[in-house]
Amino acid sequence: MMSSKKLADHHEIVSPKQITPEFSRRVPLAKLGRPLEEKVEANKEEREALRERFGLLSLSQLVCVFYLQRGQDGIVLADGRLQAKAEQACIITGEAVEEAINEAFQLRFIPESDMPDDDEIDLESLLQEDADDVPYDGRMIDLGEAAAEQLALCLTPYPRRDGAGLESFVDVTPSDDELEVGAKEGKKSPFTILKKLQEK
Repeated sequence: MMSSKKLADHHEIVSPKQITPEFSRRVPLAKLGRPLEEKVEANKEEREALRERFGLLSLSQLVCVFYLQRGQDGIVLADGRLQAKAEQACIITGEAVEEAINEAFQLRFIPESDMPDDDEIDLESLLQEDADDVPYDGRMIDLGEAAAEQLALCLTPYPRRDGAGLESFVDVTPSDDELEVGAKEGKKSPFTILKKLQEK
């Protein structure tokens, strides 16, 4: 299942058409005759598989509570809360960066046959909606895979350990005019300093 609204480009989400979900908790639509609360929790083996899938250093917790109710035309409305504990590699030092996630979210499970084709999706309208659309086979919804996808969306895209920043470097390349003014004033450009360090 893949949300049609949000794209976690920093964590690859692979379609279950290509893989068997590592963390699967399927709930039959017939069970949703009334509003239902469902809690799903990944075991050690499932967490290890998801850790590998999302390129994490560790995933020690993944718990998600869903509040489900039937909507019209086979749509299932879900309010959820995800709790997870993970470690990612710092993008600068490679050291472990701990992350505790406690996020609320909203989903709409929609039968696959009713999902619009990619060329029919109005991205501007989707961005204005609060809930993400998630396709399902029309008979059962997979809360485990939905929780896994929410985990990928909630993870920090570029984790950085405290103190492992690039504060000593400028973020924007100066223009030629700025470099010329700096040279006239006798100021050393950080790029000049960096070049000298590289030459040593």
